[in-house]
Amino acid sequence: MLSVGNPVSYNHGSSTGNPPYPTDDPALGTTIMAVVYDGGVVMGADSRTSAGSYIANRAADKITLVHDSIFVCRSGSAADTQALTDYLKLYLGMHSLDLEEAPSVQTAAHLINQLLYSNKNHLMAGMIVAGWDKRNGPSVFNIPLGGGVIPELYSIGGSGSSYIYGYVDANFKKNMTKEEAQTFVKNAVSLAIARDGSSGGLIRTVTISADGVERELVLGDKLPKIGFGQ
Repeated sequence: MLSVGNPVSYNHGSSTGNPPYPTDDPALGTTIMAVVYDGGVVMGADSRTSAGSYIANRAADKITLVHDSIFVCRSGSAADTQALTDYLKLYLGMHSLDLEEAPSVQTAAHLINQLLYSNKNHLMAGMIVAGWDKRNGPSVFNIPLGGGVIPELYSIGGSGSSYIYGYVDANFKKNMTKEEAQTFVKNAVSLAIARDGSSGGLIRTVTISADGVERELVLGDKLPKIGFGQ
């Protein structure tokens, strides 16, 4: 699990009525992923945001739109990743006005990497930038903690990713159909939720292609059950 680097502190209550739960900053102990399929990209994430052992938000949206067909999956400090994606959205908007066309996914990845690397001693953020553009088609870039731009056919991140590397490596294949990629992402995130205490809630997916953007929500009682002997 990615933490904010500070020990968990508890407020044990007082005459002011403060509740006895952890008071450290919210963090996205999380599972995020993105995969390229034949013609587009599927991104997926769980929805749990935690502050220590306290679940601050059980339905967070960790897949953030930064341009028409470019999204960012966020893991790490909730505040840091929200600030980074806000800046990225601003810069991409100005960049597209200068170009008079939509920016590329690669440009978005390098912009957010510059922000992250320049402030690496002050930020706790791991990102996946993915989307579709007319120059390169579908693209996925991993921006790890501390910076770096790594193009990949699939990428996973967050605390839950360590539980599903074997599943993802064994089941990924090139040129999947859209339906195969969507099922692959939902199964992987569901497995991570089952094993990782810092991942949970529901599953959000975003499918991006030349045809547009398609969002899907899988509620907690509808998650795929492919582990535990199912």
